[in-house]
Amino acid sequence: MMRSLYSGVAGLKTHQTRMDVIGNNIANVNTTAYKSQSMTFSDLMYQTTQAASGANPTTGVGGINARQIGLGAKTSAIKTAITTQGASQTTNDPFDIMITGDSFFIVNNGQNNYFTRDGSFYVDGAGNLAMTSTGYNVMGWKVDPNDASAIKQDTVSALRIMTTENMTYPPEATKSARISGIIDKNDTNVNAAAGKIMNLEFYDNQGYKYTAKLSVHSTTTDGTFTVQLDDILDSKGKTVLADKTKASLQQNNTNVTAPVLEFDLKNGSFKNVGTAGGTESTLTLHFDTGTFPSFTDITIDFSKCSNLNNNGSSTVSPIRGDAKGNGAGRKVGEMSGIEIQKDGMIYANYDNGCSRLLGQIAVATFANASGLAKEGDNLYSATQNSGDFDGIGKDITTGGGYMNTGVLEMSNVDLSSEFTEMITTQRGFQANSRIITVSDTLLEELTNLKR
Repeated sequence: MMRSLYSGVAGLKTHQTRMDVIGNNIANVNTTAYKSQSMTFSDLMYQTTQAASGANPTTGVGGINARQIGLGAKTSAIKTAITTQGASQTTNDPFDIMITGDSFFIVNNGQNNYFTRDGSFYVDGAGNLAMTSTGYNVMGWKVDPNDASAIKQDTVSALRIMTTENMTYPPEATKSARISGIIDKNDTNVNAAAGKIMNLEFYDNQGYKYTAKLSVHSTTTDGTFTVQLDDILDSKGKTVLADKTKASLQQNNTNVTAPVLEFDLKNGSFKNVGTAGGTESTLTLHFDTGTFPSFTDITIDFSKCSNLNNNGSSTVSPIRGDAKGNGAGRKVGEMSGIEIQKDGMIYANYDNGCSRLLGQIAVATFANASGLAKEGDNLYSATQNSGDFDGIGKDITTGGGYMNTGVLEMSNVDLSSEFTEMITTQRGFQANSRIITVSDTLLEELTNLKR
């Protein structure tokens, strides 16, 4: 039989395999994070009809090259463009995450770790972050039990971000407040019997909201004013200060009925020279713990007040918290959303303005990512040629990568290249089929010789 028949058959098989690869690429043109494949050929083993011989220096006869006849082609390699980044697709889903860089998400089916670039995640019924397609748990690191603001990078585990504890943020009593603005001595409110009213809203340690009604009054001494506590109301506007002795303003731990706020008219500076003495610029709103066990004393800073001409209008007003916002207090916070940062840190946001670190998504990198084995469902597993996974993973930013939320990585298949490859594959297949046709014709001529 003619060797060309087998060469033609080998060519048909390899071109068919190449068409299978192309077809798989095109079929996955819209598969999330799919990595395109390409196939290369190599020639098949050769039949040597005459071995090579060297030159003869005695006779001067030159050498002769070997005579070898090839037996077709075979598949050399099927390569995956695994490190080629796919384009981004906007979804606006906060749990859709795209990796930029060469890293992989780590997911687990309960027994084994797998790796994927498919960042389409959701929160399952148990509160775990999981793959939408398979339900496999997304793996990462938990919060350091000794520091709620830090991550403990240890062996990866499932990220359970929706727990009963995480759904709310505890309340905190108000401890600090500050009053700022201008007191104008010509303000009719300051000179009225009721004074300039200031409402200081604050929280107790159970998260209930109250309002302390303070008032600023003028005195017979130019440039001096008094401040007093008039009432404390609950969130429904009902007084809780039936006994006026149970809450008071203090200076230097001493109750004072009407501390004097002295203002230097020359430069607008402030100092407190209340009846208890001292020059501190703060007062304390003190509560009797027997009557108000859930309340915490509030330090009120007046240092940002000034006595200036403001066309008869005073602008002083209280704000919860110190200059840095500390001690403002808060109500119980209900979870309002989840935020995943570029480094994979997961934070819960609450409607009381607070946030809490819930964990961090870890990633895996490999010395030879192309050596990963495909497992279907957009998953890969480690092999001896890819390098091992150490069980801990890495912070994605250490390798210069980052995560984007609300987007997914698209397939990196280039349709124009695939169609071109399909044309050349089709022509190659046709040409190899002609080898078989012509070889068959030659054999037919040979069989006809007996006629």
